Amino acid sequence: MSKFFEALSKKKILGTKNASGKVFVPAAEFDPDTNEALTEFVEVESTGIIESWSWVANPKPHHLIQSAFAFVLIKFDGADTSMLHMVSECAESDLANGVKVKPVWSSDPKEMILDIKYFVLEK
Repeated sequence: MSKFFEALSKKKILGTKNASGKVFVPAAEFDPDTNEALTEFVEVESTGIIESWSWVANPKPHHLIQSAFAFVLIKFDGADTSMLHMVSECAESDLANGVKVKPVWSSDPKEMILDIKYFVLEK
């Protein structure tokens, strides 16, 4: 997983590929179906589509975003699985499954998932 987080700090998204060509993002250490170790890393696009979402109209103090936002499952272009993150800077009515999103990168990367601050709708 360290390669995945190192890549995030460089504004890249890495996945792992299994023997049949399925790409897992975020990178997985083992294939969930076969238990084989996954050692082949592949870069995918940093854009993706929303596969599912849940709107947070009134964020709680513990939320990282303090204005209305959505938790989303994003399937990156070139990946076969989805990753949970957040979408901000939009209205609830703008969201739908299949909407394209792009990352807003942190200006102070630390090799962690929050090197992507959140996603915004691609216009």
